[in-house]
Amino acid sequence: MNKWILGARIKTLPAAIAPVIVGTSLADQIKVINALLALIVSLSLQIAVNYANDFSDGVRGTDTNRVGPTRLVASNLAPAGSVKNASFISFFVAIIAGTLLAFNTSIWLIAVGLISILAAWGYTGGKKPYGYLGFGEVAVFIFFGIVATVGSYYVQVEQISSSALLLSIPMGSLSCAILVINNLRDLNQDKLVSKRTLAVKLGDANTRIFYLLLLVLAQVSAAAAASIDNYALLTLLWLPLTYSAANQVLKGASGKELITILGKTSRLQFLLALTLAISLSI
Repeated sequence: MNKWILGARIKTLPAAIAPVIVGTSLADQIKVINALLALIVSLSLQIAVNYANDFSDGVRGTDTNRVGPTRLVASNLAPAGSVKNASFISFFVAIIAGTLLAFNTSIWLIAVGLISILAAWGYTGGKKPYGYLGFGEVAVFIFFGIVATVGSYYVQVEQISSSALLLSIPMGSLSCAILVINNLRDLNQDKLVSKRTLAVKLGDANTRIFYLLLLVLAQVSAAAAASIDNYALLTLLWLPLTYSAANQVLKGASGKELITILGKTSRLQFLLALTLAISLSI
C-alpha cells in the first residue's frame, strides 16, 4: 500500500463519514453541495489529525515499539517534515471547504473550524498535548460527535435542534470507543513514555468497562432516536455486533486482537449511521 494512504489511516475514515451522513439525513431537504463540503471538511480533518498524530508521536518517540498499525515517522517510511506537511495540506483542504461552507451558511462556521483545527493539532502536538493528559476522549466526543453531527445538520437548515443533538450521542460515543480501544492497546507502551491517556489513568480493567458503557450509550441513544422516527429502532439490529465487540473486550482481548475490535467498532459506527440515515429518510 502507498505509504501516504497508510499514513492517512483509511480504517479511521468511517468515523468522519458517519456523523455527516446522520446529520445530513435529519434535514427535510438536502443541499447536496453543502453536504459534500461538510464531508470534505470532516474527512480532511480526520486525515490531518492522523498525520499530525503520526508526526508528533513520531518525533517524541512514543510510537516506538507500538503494536498497532505502522506509523510513517516511527518506522522511517517518511521524513517527519514530510508527514507534518501532509498534515498541513490536509488542514488547508479543510479550511478551503470550510470557508466555502461558511459563505453558503454562516460566517461563524469559520470560528468553529479554527477551533476544530486547533483541537486536532493540540491532541498530540505542541508543548502540552491534551491527548497526553487524558482528555482525548472528551475532545473526540465533542468534535467527531456533537460538532460533526450537529454541524452537518446546521449547514442544511441553518438551525440547531434537540434531535440533532440526540443523534450526535451515538456518533460521539462510538468515535470515543474507537479511541478507547486504540489507547487500551497502547496502554503499556504509553505508560513507559509517560503518555497519560485516559486508559493509563483508568487502568486496564476500568478502561474495558468504560468501552462497554460507551457501546451501551451508543445503542440506547440510537434507539432513543425512535422519538424522531420509529424506524430508528432498526438500529437494534446491530446489538449482536455490539455484544460481540464488548464481550471480546471484557474477556481480556489484547494486542493485535484489539486491532480487530477497533475495526469492528468502526464498522458498528458506520452501520448505525447508515441505519439511522435510512430510518430518517423513509
